Amino acid sequence: MAKAAPEEQRRLLELQALDSTLNKLTRQAATARNNPDLGSAGARVAEVDGELVRATTELGDLERELTRAEDEVQAVTARLDRDEKRLNSGTGTSKDLTALQHEIVSLTRRRSDLEDVQLEAMERVEAAREVHTEVKERTGRVRAELLALEEARDAELAEVEVRRGEVGAERAELASTFDAGLLGLYERILARRGVGAARLFHGTSEGSGMQLSPGDLADISQATPDDVVLCPDSGCILVRSGEWGN
Repeated sequence: MAKAAPEEQRRLLELQALDSTLNKLTRQAATARNNPDLGSAGARVAEVDGELVRATTELGDLERELTRAEDEVQAVTARLDRDEKRLNSGTGTSKDLTALQHEIVSLTRRRSDLEDVQLEAMERVEAAREVHTEVKERTGRVRAELLALEEARDAELAEVEVRRGEVGAERAELASTFDAGLLGLYERILARRGVGAARLFHGTSEGSGMQLSPGDLADISQATPDDVVLCPDSGCILVRSGEWGN
């Protein structure tokens, strides 16, 4: 059985408190990194990004359709203007002028049809622009929410890292004051069990949270104050309080 002065064993509780704080900080950092709100916001960003791509593509397609419709109306109008000028000039044979009149009637109908197509295309473009604007604004809001969550996470992680550095330095300084054998035993148990030392108080191990059996308590009562005893349930070093067995 390992031995250490009772005062030395009691100081293990200070070391354990620092190690517990470091474990808590590690869990806090993991919780911050794995914040489900971040995942949800990231999923929403991906969703609205997809919507924005689709809305942008649709708007571009409709704007090209509108441009084609406008070009067709412009081409027919230009041809109609030329024909009307030729007709009004009265130059040409009677047959040519009659043909021009027929062409003007045909072009006028054609322009009317194309203007209807152009008007419909304009209405579709206007509707698509409204959708695009709405999706773009929504994308901005969702991205802002994600950014705020990421900034909050990063700030929390930075605080945790600062605190971890402070506690780690304090822990290293305290650990350097222990006997190497006792410290080695404590750290081996800590690595295996997650708790290296805990108080035994009124027959209860604070390492396991369980009341020790009468037989275990009887065995501990046979140990000398400088004997290092272990919790039969958690395996950690039991630091006996002044009223450990009462």
